[in-house]
Amino acid sequence: MKRLKVALIHDWLTGMRGGEKVLEQLCHLFPDAEIYTLFHFEGSVSQSIERHRIKTSFLQKFPFVKRYYRSYLPLFPAAIEAFKLEGYDLVISTSHCVAKGIIPNPEALHISYCFTPMRYIWDRRFDYFGGAGWIKGPVVGLVLHYLRIWDTGSVGRTTRFVAISEFVRQRIRSYYARDAAVIYPPVDCDRFFPSERGGDYYLLISAFAPYKKMDQAILAFNRLGRRLLVVGSGQAEKRLKALAEKNIEFLGWVDEAELPDLYARCRALVFPGVEDFGLVPVEVQAAGRPVIAYGKGGVVESVIPYVDKTHPGTGVFFKEQTPSAIMEAVEAFEKIEDHFDPTRMRENALRFDKGRFTKEFMSLIHDVTDRQDRLQ
Repeated sequence: MKRLKVALIHDWLTGMRGGEKVLEQLCHLFPDAEIYTLFHFEGSVSQSIERHRIKTSFLQKFPFVKRYYRSYLPLFPAAIEAFKLEGYDLVISTSHCVAKGIIPNPEALHISYCFTPMRYIWDRRFDYFGGAGWIKGPVVGLVLHYLRIWDTGSVGRTTRFVAISEFVRQRIRSYYARDAAVIYPPVDCDRFFPSERGGDYYLLISAFAPYKKMDQAILAFNRLGRRLLVVGSGQAEKRLKALAEKNIEFLGWVDEAELPDLYARCRALVFPGVEDFGLVPVEVQAAGRPVIAYGKGGVVESVIPYVDKTHPGTGVFFKEQTPSAIMEAVEAFEKIEDHFDPTRMRENALRFDKGRFTKEFMSLIHDVTDRQDRLQ
């Protein structure tokens, strides 16, 4: 395969979360690639990303963009389409919003690594905009209608879709009528390790977005009285803190260097939302700790449910996103807590290690480029 000139397209660079960890791995694979993104807040992502040439959209210069960039959502399609991609052989978009709608040159291959079709315009729109009110409601409805038309209309710009899970693969079929390969996101399992020093706390790690259902976990732990450490921040922070009793501590976003020990010493990770994949449950398993999760979404692909003492798996699922269901799951977990084997949990996490991602992603690129060469 010839040396390819590569462009990496990412929705925005405002912090290091799951999507940025995927982009970071792609930066290692393509050290000469240029990055195109709607916004870049310098210093918000890792040096592995920052050292690349980063080109931002016209929205970067808009007023108050650092604080209110989400408010410019109706302009995102125009901003991503305004980029001029000339001379690239391969365009790789990592997308949960509009990055997959980039317009590549006709001769370029475009692989879209899809974290999810836009949640807030499809199945999660009522979680985000359900309280818009009778005046703003119709306006929001028109904007979302326009974005859905644009989102489906831009599907043809992608040569090949890649989904982060079977769960997302099905969503791509439902909304885009396209099939996708599944390549699970990379997890740096070498950063995490089991610990012999146990803690007395449960762990909840998430951005404070509506669909994460963190309020349900907080209400459950209010009643349980167990110690819960909450890592993260977001638009719902004030409301969540107001709900919490004294047994619940908010740590904000902790430094990446602190996470391994925080994982390794927790009793279990509590995971109440529906995630498209979820890196955190895999990371905590790499640290030898179990997961208590809502049994839907990508987590059912990464966590093995408890069966019995001889088949303990790596976690416990609950069936409803309610405080009572979470309480029941925690109490059930505590009765079998000693059955979980840290070594077995780490072995399960190694299925998603970054080395596997590199091998599978490069194999897919070879496959796509070879097919294209045969067609020419």
